[in-house]
Amino acid sequence: MRDWFDQDTQRVEQFSLKVNGIHLDYSRNRINKTTLALLSDLSNSLKIHEKIQGLFAGERVNTTEQRPALHTALRDLKQTPLTVNGENIADTILQTRLSLFEFVEAVHGKRFVGATLKPITTVINLGIGGSCLGPKMSVQALKDFAISDLNFHFISTVDESQISDVLSQIDPETTLFIVSSKSFCTLETLTNARTAANWLSEKLGREAVSRQFIAITAATDRASAFGIPPHHIFPIWDWVGGRYSLWSAIGLPLMLMIGRDHFTDFLTGAFEMDQHFKEADCLVNMPILLALLSHWYINFFNASAAAICPYSHRLRYLTDYLQQADMESNGKSVTLNGQPVASQTGSVIFGGEGCDGQHAYHQLLLQSQQIIPVDFIIATPSPLERPVFSRFAPDHHHQDILMASCLSQAQALMRGKTFEEARDALTAKHIPLNVAEPLARHQTIAGNKPSNLLFLKQLNPKNLGALLALYEHKIFTQSVLWNINPFDQWGVQLGKQLLPAILASLQGDDPSNNHALHHAMKHFFDAQEPSQ
Repeated sequence: MRDWFDQDTQRVEQFSLKVNGIHLDYSRNRINKTTLALLSDLSNSLKIHEKIQGLFAGERVNTTEQRPALHTALRDLKQTPLTVNGENIADTILQTRLSLFEFVEAVHGKRFVGATLKPITTVINLGIGGSCLGPKMSVQALKDFAISDLNFHFISTVDESQISDVLSQIDPETTLFIVSSKSFCTLETLTNARTAANWLSEKLGREAVSRQFIAITAATDRASAFGIPPHHIFPIWDWVGGRYSLWSAIGLPLMLMIGRDHFTDFLTGAFEMDQHFKEADCLVNMPILLALLSHWYINFFNASAAAICPYSHRLRYLTDYLQQADMESNGKSVTLNGQPVASQTGSVIFGGEGCDGQHAYHQLLLQSQQIIPVDFIIATPSPLERPVFSRFAPDHHHQDILMASCLSQAQALMRGKTFEEARDALTAKHIPLNVAEPLARHQTIAGNKPSNLLFLKQLNPKNLGALLALYEHKIFTQSVLWNINPFDQWGVQLGKQLLPAILASLQGDDPSNNHALHHAMKHFFDAQEPSQ
């Protein structure tokens, strides 16, 4: 790649693409025009655009569960009529969204109050997976657009230390609990919900639960049995997967923070990316292009991992969110017709916030023998962000250093450092040649490692919506390339199915199931006791 850049000063311009507020520079990839033409031929042979139209039209793309996957309908601002099970879901979506906005405005206007008639100041989201990662990520990402002074907490793990830490620092009289569970029987979420309800009941009486608990679920009967009244239950539907549900009522924490107008902007950004995905040709279609590049490395260079590195503190939870979206969707081993997949599918998604990664895992990116493609994401801060201490910043401002750090990592991955460059740099410091040459071998960096640069013109609700939709559609396109179903997760289900029996054994509730694991755990805990 370094040779290509040296020979062609227009390479960045040739291999760049802009869609609304997102600019993609994919010039630092092991590709040329022939590569792209062949990848385009591949996508066309698989009738990618027909599959895309089927996704948006509500075809049962989730073949194992016989369901459509209509997260795109949740942000369709044209309110295109779409019938599912005899119902026009466009009307249902709109009415639900308007109900959510009314609730949000009641909280902001302090008309929604707790059991002691005090207004809400704290919101606790009880959920796991897609019911937590999306709201948590987006609330942090769009903090600069908050129109309320609400405080947010997200409880997902069943480890009691998390919920204990949160409950110990909040005021029960001013706290709203949101239980997000499609089935309303997810063990971790329901365990935490019961603990929170018992805690609130002890503080304020059982009536407080019906006043200060909200449910987002497809199982309204279970939510009602829990003690949540019907007017505090918002729906989610079986044609929306959890990891694609941020656009639905699952996004209530984000709505509560940024309000109706900003949330509408968030939907608008995703909707505009949807339109681009539906209409643009392969090589100028940003999601398809990213998917083709990913396929190129996974199946032609045996790349088993990919890194997502946002150089933005506001986007520090983005990698976690996309890790679930990608790995839970495309971690599959059989095709749509149940045959073993002939190629590799999916990759290990890891990464994290910008400069922190440079002092952690970037060493492996740069000098290991593995090829690990990287997405560097740079987001210009919102003009609403005014650092309190900016007047104390030195001449080299924080944002300039952050930008330079990102670009230098992309450049280092691409160019590397030859043995001769390392040796000459050492001898220029008057290090003897017999010392410089052995040391230079350790300082040699192969380079030719691929990366993409994604620039967000500004980190705002609209551009964040577009960015998330971009990755959703990249994941779907990958699934078409591999002929797999990205909308089920039977591996996740297996653990859930095995848990009850193991739990009963550990708790001694089922002597007939007193299997080897129980004995092993008992031996372990007995071994921890101090000797007499």
